[in-house]
Amino acid sequence: MSTPVVQNAETKAFDIAWVREQFPSLKLQVNGYAAAFLDGPAGTQVPKQVMDAVQNYFMSANANTCGAFLTSRRNDEMIRSARAAMADFFNCDSDEVVFGQNMTTITLALARAIGRELKPGDEVVVTTLDHDANVAPWRALEEKGVVIRQVNIRESDCTLDLDDLKRKTTAKTKLVAVGYASNMVGTINPVGEIAKLAHAAGALMFVDAVHYAPHGLIDVKALDCDFLVCSPYKFFGPHMGTLYGKREHLEKLKPYKVRPATNTSPECWETGTQVQELIAGIAAAVDYIAELGRHSDSGVKRRREALQAAYRATHQYETALLSRLIAGLQAIPNVKIFGITDTKRFDERCATLSFRLGDPHPTKIATFLGERGIFTWDGNFYALNLSERLGVEQRGGVLRVGLVHYNTADEVDRLLAALREFAARQ
Repeated sequence: MSTPVVQNAETKAFDIAWVREQFPSLKLQVNGYAAAFLDGPAGTQVPKQVMDAVQNYFMSANANTCGAFLTSRRNDEMIRSARAAMADFFNCDSDEVVFGQNMTTITLALARAIGRELKPGDEVVVTTLDHDANVAPWRALEEKGVVIRQVNIRESDCTLDLDDLKRKTTAKTKLVAVGYASNMVGTINPVGEIAKLAHAAGALMFVDAVHYAPHGLIDVKALDCDFLVCSPYKFFGPHMGTLYGKREHLEKLKPYKVRPATNTSPECWETGTQVQELIAGIAAAVDYIAELGRHSDSGVKRRREALQAAYRATHQYETALLSRLIAGLQAIPNVKIFGITDTKRFDERCATLSFRLGDPHPTKIATFLGERGIFTWDGNFYALNLSERLGVEQRGGVLRVGLVHYNTADEVDRLLAALREFAARQ
């Protein structure tokens, strides 16, 4: 069965063969089956140019920063180049880009710094839809007397209850923390609208874009958010985290750091020596997405334009795969899908889908699929509040399928066939 081809008036047909050639790991075999990596939300595969960038760093620029010799100068230039790449990715300035160990560590550090400015009775708004890395760091401020307000969801489609968010955002609110997209059910939140609401109340806006980044273009200027975090290992890069912060905030807030470290932003936010070889990989990951954009639309030149072209192409392609997956799942008895399933509302979700197949524990299903070379995740994926709210936490959570642009229709069909086989055995 052939992979669907998506055509756009501005771009040529999506070249899935070219895409898959960029990812060496996609050639993996499991028990005689070709591996189907449907586990993207926990970390995507990486293209060869990311691997090459990491290796080249070790070969030609492996030194600490600010030294008076060749490899150190090369390292400094590499970091500057990586900041510029992420600045294009975010649509911000290079000095508004911070590198860190991962999104969770960055958010914990930022929450501590913001906490220095808060007093008892100040409020922070979080949501039931979010990964706990965008909840627990803010709840830690309760030790200072900060009050945490948690926004509910509409269970029928797993979207935020915006009326509840408006009620809970008041003159006491100092920060609103919202995910761009749910890592469990794929819901895309209207973060631009929420940012306006936060700012109208005099609050800061913090966006967790970890799950959105592989699926949609990020534009922090258009969103007018104050902070936004994401993880390159979720968008085809190495295991690190990145933060966008408005310059005024990065310069005003005081991060916890050692005394000899610079007070200059953004470097003062980067505690200790960074994993510099992986920063080289981050730049290469952004450049891979830009290369995909140029491959899809030969008319684009600048990197930001190429990123825009890439996400136009991948969004359409992933949506076609998602439609195929949902239609197939709905034909299997006892499947319950969580989140938006109406194709007319697919702009409100990304290509991540969670479901239950009757009573069997999701781990049992994931193991069955894994033995057939189909990689999926089971559990709560640290979206603990959502798992509890949906009533699945005590039953092992859900099975999650995460589609990205290197997946194919054949892989979706293999998954559906295996699920039908599993269901028939119950």
